[in-house]
Amino acid sequence: MAERGQLPAPAKRLCCRPGYGSGCRPGQRAGGAGPGSGALCAGPSSAAAAAAALGLLPLGKTQSPESLLDIAARKVAEKWPFQRVEERFERIPEPVQRRIVYWSFPRSEREICMYSSFNTGAEDPAAAPGGAATAPGGAADAAAAADENRLPFRRGIALLDGGCVDNVLQVGFHLSGTVTEPAMQSEPETVCNVAISFDRCKITSVTCSCGNKDIFYCAHVVALSLYRIRKPDQVKLHLPISETLFQMNRDQLQKFVQYLITVHHTEVLPTAQKLADEILSQNSEINQVHGAPDPTAGASIDDENCWHLDEEQVQEQVKLFLSQGGYHGSGKQLNLLFAKVREMLKMRDSNGARMLTLITEQFMADPRLSLWRQQGTAMTDKYRQLWDELDSSNRPHRTVFTRAIEACDLHWQDSHLQHIISSDLYTNYCYHDDTENLLFDSHGWPLWHEHVPTACARVDALRSHGYPREALRLAIAIVNTLRRQQQKQLEMFRAQKKELLHRGVTSITNLEGWVGHPLDPIGTLFSSLMEACRVDDESFHGFSDFTENMGQCKSLEYQHLPAHKFLEEGESYLTLAVEVALIGLGQQRIMPDGLYAQEKVCRNEEQLISKLQEIELDDTLVKIFRKQAVFLLEAGPYSGLGEVIHRESVPMHTFAKYLFTSLLPHDAELAYKTALRAMRLLVLESTAPLGDISRPHHIASVVPNRYPRWFTLSHIESQQCELASTMLTAAKGDVRRLETVLESIQKNIHSSSHIFKLAQDAFKIATLMDSLPDITLLKVSLELGLQVMRMTLSTLNWRRREMVRWLVTCATEVGVYALDSIMQNWFTLFTPTEATSIVATTVMSNSTIVRLHLDCHQQEKLAGSARTLALQCAMKDPQNCALSALTLCEKDHIAFETAYQIVLDAATTGMSYSQLFTIARYMEHRGYPMRAYKLATLAMTHLNLSYNQDTHPAINDVLWACALSHSLGKNELAAIIPLVVKSVKCATVLSDILRRCTLTTPGMVGLHGRRNSGKLMSLDKAPLRQLLDATIGAYINTTHSRLTHISPRHYSEFIEFLSKARETFLMAHDGHIQFTQFIDNLKQIYKGKKKLMMLVRERFG
Repeated sequence: MAERGQLPAPAKRLCCRPGYGSGCRPGQRAGGAGPGSGALCAGPSSAAAAAAALGLLPLGKTQSPESLLDIAARKVAEKWPFQRVEERFERIPEPVQRRIVYWSFPRSEREICMYSSFNTGAEDPAAAPGGAATAPGGAADAAAAADENRLPFRRGIALLDGGCVDNVLQVGFHLSGTVTEPAMQSEPETVCNVAISFDRCKITSVTCSCGNKDIFYCAHVVALSLYRIRKPDQVKLHLPISETLFQMNRDQLQKFVQYLITVHHTEVLPTAQKLADEILSQNSEINQVHGAPDPTAGASIDDENCWHLDEEQVQEQVKLFLSQGGYHGSGKQLNLLFAKVREMLKMRDSNGARMLTLITEQFMADPRLSLWRQQGTAMTDKYRQLWDELDSSNRPHRTVFTRAIEACDLHWQDSHLQHIISSDLYTNYCYHDDTENLLFDSHGWPLWHEHVPTACARVDALRSHGYPREALRLAIAIVNTLRRQQQKQLEMFRAQKKELLHRGVTSITNLEGWVGHPLDPIGTLFSSLMEACRVDDESFHGFSDFTENMGQCKSLEYQHLPAHKFLEEGESYLTLAVEVALIGLGQQRIMPDGLYAQEKVCRNEEQLISKLQEIELDDTLVKIFRKQAVFLLEAGPYSGLGEVIHRESVPMHTFAKYLFTSLLPHDAELAYKTALRAMRLLVLESTAPLGDISRPHHIASVVPNRYPRWFTLSHIESQQCELASTMLTAAKGDVRRLETVLESIQKNIHSSSHIFKLAQDAFKIATLMDSLPDITLLKVSLELGLQVMRMTLSTLNWRRREMVRWLVTCATEVGVYALDSIMQNWFTLFTPTEATSIVATTVMSNSTIVRLHLDCHQQEKLAGSARTLALQCAMKDPQNCALSALTLCEKDHIAFETAYQIVLDAATTGMSYSQLFTIARYMEHRGYPMRAYKLATLAMTHLNLSYNQDTHPAINDVLWACALSHSLGKNELAAIIPLVVKSVKCATVLSDILRRCTLTTPGMVGLHGRRNSGKLMSLDKAPLRQLLDATIGAYINTTHSRLTHISPRHYSEFIEFLSKARETFLMAHDGHIQFTQFIDNLKQIYKGKKKLMMLVRERFG
């Protein structure tokens, strides 16, 4: 906030010598000391007494009573501008002037802090608009501490404590000094010249040579100010400079001026000469005015008494924050500015309203507003949040200015309202219960009937502007009104209960919910009442012990203070705060439209509950919880926990979880009843109730079977899951409770992932290491797992495999009958692949048998179920389950044969060559070579390898099949070669098979391990002749195919390919002739490819 420059602001009023001109009264000042005389700013009798007068010592600790002079001077210094003092009294003794000047400097560090940091530390961080309280501890604490130490106020304290303040001088209403900034690693030591003007205990202007450009005072101004507040006895005090000049004669004045010019000739000589010329000119403007300005003489009568606020910097900073949009924490910075406005208003500082005006003007001047208006763009969520701070509304049928305009029409002249806020004794015992808007209740206590957010805005306004007692009185009247309305609503519902429950419909009685509302009515009432629980009378009017408490995060203990006149016996501000929070949280209200509004509902609810959790419940508060829980359960459409609620009513899961944990130790039945009622989530039900009268005509109704746009639905579902998990944990060991909670989960939770989480939670709780497994909770876990399996069976879920494995683990813990059950009912829970590859395989594993301590009979029974499952799965999905079925059925001959037959039946139609080759290899590995051969031949019928697929993954299978056939004998090889010739067109693969078949005699290792002594097969006879011809033909076809699109870079590779082809050609008895003819044909057909044909001639002639 320091101004740019080193000179103080020009003096606002003129001072003249006695008798000088008609405008001055003689004897206006009474001099008593010689020129240059000064005095330390000592207090009435001692430094300790001065500290006591400043409030730095506790009451009763002063060493001597304050003098009448100091008492009077202090009051005058607070209220009167010094010019009024001069005009009021013809002669002012110098000691009186000194004491007035002394007491005119600010005495509290709180204001200095307010103008040099965002957060004084005395406020609840969660109370900052749009902010959220951060839990203490860890990196968050360290970061917060680092940020706080960078604040100008903290840096100023460090400079003061480090002895960096020097040359402090107070001349009248002007304080100056130097502050030395210690050398840093990259910067040398610097000395800053600081000047401060003040009036009526407020700093009115500041300048510092550091050139700081910010909304706040710089650390150097802070250091000098705190030096004056903490060490007044070390500051030399002079009367205003004009008073000193009045006491000089002509020679002294001339000497003074000449010395001043000599010392500062480079800076002031041009100005001095200009002033001299004007004074010597009779007609100059300066000679037409009586007196001369004095920057140290204090304020004139017309001067506004307010703290220095650099308005230009406020405008620039807001403009900068807005231009940054959602980046660089600009939203947070703007919210901190709004919090600063509230802080100023609470201190009754007029700059609060001025800063709010400046912020609003910058919002209105934002060029994007007109652009968005032209484009019809909806306000972004970020700006909705900021407009909230200007008391806007997020309801779609109202503009952002509506509430501000309404606030302009709001008045405080109502006599009933005036009596409520001004007196603790305002009562009327003439009670009549025949009107809706009574002014008093049956106790004679005042009520205040008004739109609840508006009424609470009045409370907030009173608190914000520094009227805490008035705010408290109105808050009590509002809460008493809400409690009376709650009772009336309950009676009204009871009268209509049968009809409403029979129709099964309800209507929203509050379209505008109190929790999540821009004006935060419930939060305002709660904070007002809680503030009264933790402050004493002295600090209730102001702020005590600020220096000691500033910035310290003390844990506050809330107490039941003595009852207010308008509270029931045994009630306190604390019970009232808790009760109104419960009323607001339990209110049935419709979910608002838009992402930001919905997030705000969730955020505000969680913030309010977080504050409630700080309060330790005693018997008195437990009674309040019981009372409100019963009310909410029985209050029908007025409660979010009523029997029938609207489909789009804001869910109560988060609130109910808090109620449940709070009530559980004291009234378990009520706790469970509340939590179970809150489990519902009607917005996800398939249809809305018939006759659903959801909203007035100006809000679109929701079509049945269609979900409204709940942007926070995932968060809401997770909260529903948390509530269920909390109940499951609490119900461990209670069979009846667990069954009830399970039924509620199965009925109300629609997300498979959340049910799976609950199943896992229940499993963990049931199998804790320090206790025996809770079999009932294990069964609940299993039931939830089975529900997840059914829900995700026909839908894609990336966690499905994990879910299946977990279910088998859970069923294993439950027992053998659970495993048997899931296998017998596999088709409702698993896919065939899952059932065979995961479920049955795991069940049949040794680890499962050992875990369950199964005897032989039990093992066989479980194995029989697994084999039955395997065969059923193989029938349903042979492609994916046949191999697993064969594996599972190995030890049972009949089952194995059945599985093998299933494979054969499916081989011709439903299975691919890769699946058949895999099973064939399995058969060979298990000692069934003929069955392997059979499956291999079936696989070959599905295969088709073209001429250029020489890296196909099936090549190894083809080579294996041929090797298997060759090993079995000539007949088997003769049978498979035609299949190979038909399926494989790749020349290199065929030549590889051909070579392998010519290396050994067929059937060298027979079926029973007998070695054959036959001869090598002839290439001139079947079946190898057919394979040789096919291989040569494949080479010829492949050659022509490759030459069609060959490029020069592939020429050398092509020559190598021809070399391999020649090797195959030469295996035939006339192969040399065939290859020569083949090459000649190539030369003739492709003679245009001269370079390639030249390479062919070089290699092959």
